[in-house]
Amino acid sequence: MSAPIVRRLALIGIGLIGSSLARAARKGGLAEEIVISTRSEETLQRAEELGLGDRYCLDAGEAVEDADLVIVSVPVGASGAVAKWIAPSLKPGAILTDAGSTKRSVVEQMAPHVPEGVHFIPGHPIAGTEQSGPDAGFAELFRNRWCILTPLEGTDPAAVAKLTAFWEGCGSTVDMMDAEHHDLVLAIVSHLPHIIAYNIVGTADDLEAVTKSEVIKYSASGFRDFTRLAASDPTMWRDVCLHNKDAILEMLARFSEDLAALQRAIRWSDGDKLFDIFTRTREIRRSIVEAGQDTAVPNFGRDLAKAEAGE
Repeated sequence: MSAPIVRRLALIGIGLIGSSLARAARKGGLAEEIVISTRSEETLQRAEELGLGDRYCLDAGEAVEDADLVIVSVPVGASGAVAKWIAPSLKPGAILTDAGSTKRSVVEQMAPHVPEGVHFIPGHPIAGTEQSGPDAGFAELFRNRWCILTPLEGTDPAAVAKLTAFWEGCGSTVDMMDAEHHDLVLAIVSHLPHIIAYNIVGTADDLEAVTKSEVIKYSASGFRDFTRLAASDPTMWRDVCLHNKDAILEMLARFSEDLAALQRAIRWSDGDKLFDIFTRTREIRRSIVEAGQDTAVPNFGRDLAKAEAGE
């Protein structure tokens, strides 16, 4: 444990990201006090049962009072409403950030409500699972993962440095970029894969020639890995599509063009073209493993993880 980076940390939203932040902050000694707020009384009670915080509030405004760092972890469509709610209670000098998967929309929603003297630094930890809720979190979620910060022009460098130190304390590597560039990058590396997964799983479910029992029975193939993505929080991904639609539509158009080229290669039995495509994409997979963003262990390391867990 290191010396606390902030005295009081307020977490607004206590799903997978929020509950993991609470655990990581506690484990790393990053905050002297953790205050948790969520709109659901049942979820808040569960967070208290799990001992995730020191104080618990249904009123987000009350939760952020005198907080040095406020992290909003809600579906991006709710960001503006939350910012408006907590704005009168934010103290001068506080750092306000978020964990949303889109950034331009979050800036447009939240920035107008941020009081003068409060440091608003949008952020996005690139980490997650298909699980949700306070029970789904774990302290290691952010370890060896990227966290992207998109500071607005004129943001106090000292505030950026403090937020960077917090995320590094959670185990993340921090990078900086502007909001629009973030949204374009994430559209291809995260948003589009999820959309494709939702679509493929939906197509399989709709096919009358393939019963649901057969889909489940033979899902030890690649289909299984699409279902993991397609099991992600529907509210979150609805909001991602609505709030990053320009970048997503651009990536979908490019994907459609590449898919059409692949379709032509299959139709015309162009084996050389197919081999070139599959070779190139295989190299991309290898580079991801070499970059430490995944494992080369067979079955994506699932069998090893189960063995270590004693399952």
